Amino acid sequence: MYLGLDLGTSGLRAVIMDGAGQVHAEAQSPFKAEHPRSGWSEQDPDLWIEACQNCFAQLAADHRDKMQAVLGISLSGHMHGAVLLDAADRPLRPCLLWNDTRAADEARRFDADPLFRAVSGNIVFPGFTAPKVAWVAQNEPDLFAKCATVMLPKDYLRLWLTGIRATDMSDAAGTSWLDVGARAWSEELVETTGLRLDQLPNLLEGAAPAGTLRPDVATAYQLRAGVVVVAGGADNAVAACGVGCFAEGDGFVSLGTSGVVLAAKDSFAPMPDTAVHSFCHAVPDRWYQMGVILAATDCMNWLSRNLGQSAAELSALVDGLPPEPTDLMFVPYLSGERTPHNDASIRGAFVGLDVGHGPADLTKAVMQGVSFALVDNLQALSATGTNLTRVLGIGGGTASAAWVQMLATSLGVPIQLPVKGDFGAAVGAARLAQLGTSGGDMASIMSKPAVAQTIDPDPAHAAGFAQAHQRYQTLYPALKELNP
Repeated sequence: MYLGLDLGTSGLRAVIMDGAGQVHAEAQSPFKAEHPRSGWSEQDPDLWIEACQNCFAQLAADHRDKMQAVLGISLSGHMHGAVLLDAADRPLRPCLLWNDTRAADEARRFDADPLFRAVSGNIVFPGFTAPKVAWVAQNEPDLFAKCATVMLPKDYLRLWLTGIRATDMSDAAGTSWLDVGARAWSEELVETTGLRLDQLPNLLEGAAPAGTLRPDVATAYQLRAGVVVVAGGADNAVAACGVGCFAEGDGFVSLGTSGVVLAAKDSFAPMPDTAVHSFCHAVPDRWYQMGVILAATDCMNWLSRNLGQSAAELSALVDGLPPEPTDLMFVPYLSGERTPHNDASIRGAFVGLDVGHGPADLTKAVMQGVSFALVDNLQALSATGTNLTRVLGIGGGTASAAWVQMLATSLGVPIQLPVKGDFGAAVGAARLAQLGTSGGDMASIMSKPAVAQTIDPDPAHAAGFAQAHQRYQTLYPALKELNP
């Protein structure tokens, strides 16, 4: 058995999977982020440890035999977080999360230095780790002076599991400190941002063993002694492991908390001016490119909170609406935007609200706005020379048939939905644990899922959605005038 941990923004998920890829047990433990100011997003790192203890306790109580059969553990986690630790490996402050945009000035300063794009292959986005650490140094100097180590979120959880300070290539690629092509820390980038190399964790490939489980943790949760803890990776890279997305031409679209259009790459071919991310994959000698929007299903969650209906209830309302595009426009920049705008200050809007609009109309507009933002991402990927002729659809938003159809028609690309099963980042982490402990064949362990259904673009409404997207694209510069 192999155990995969997926550290998300709103909770931790654990799965136990066998060598044939079947999931036998799972557990989840939620937690919340704090938003003390506009653009700030923080979380207490010890919540992650508490959540892991909760998941392990659930699994030990309900699936003791499966826990005792676990040979390896690996992790997936949200990227870009800044966890600052003192000399005793204790957090000095809450983690600045991936969607925290307070470090926009620091990011602009670093990005103006040509060295960063040349070495890292990426724009320095405000959400990346380096500018956030620089913000702490500037605004909390006494605290920063105590910083012995900077870690990424999942790696703090691994530190608790093993006592080892380590990270992997795919997560490190989102810090602005990695030479992504060489798959090594850049001492010059690190020092330019005010740190030293010895303040960063050791680098590993995603399937490399990072250490073994601490004996007290193993004893407490019915795990065998000497369980190997494999490095793991960043959430989207590990999700790609879960769906077998490795070769040039493979890609997926994710309707998760954030939205992603990802394409696997056989080589490192960055084009940072497009605001497309070019990162190391979680497996050796592979990279990937992706466009990212900061809010996808998070937009639905926002609407749900404000209308007092669940996201599932709102999604069901759209099923009864006509399939053509809506004139009511929604711009999903609730927390700023990455691809293609790299704009931390821009904010969202409804445009064209009418007295007759109700929850169903608002929901459809949100789905359409997120879909159009992902079209912008696909176009940015195309500008790098990456062309996807089909994509796998993953993430919670794909449960809505109406949304998937709208997205396929907007993208102009068929969306393949996998057979009912578990192909998320927790499963990808379990696959990395298997690869890292068994030494088996990557292609057989990380195979593609069977496709249950392919949603083709609707030719009857393709022109209408294309015209509506053109109108949508005029809204960013208009909103920029209002949010300079």
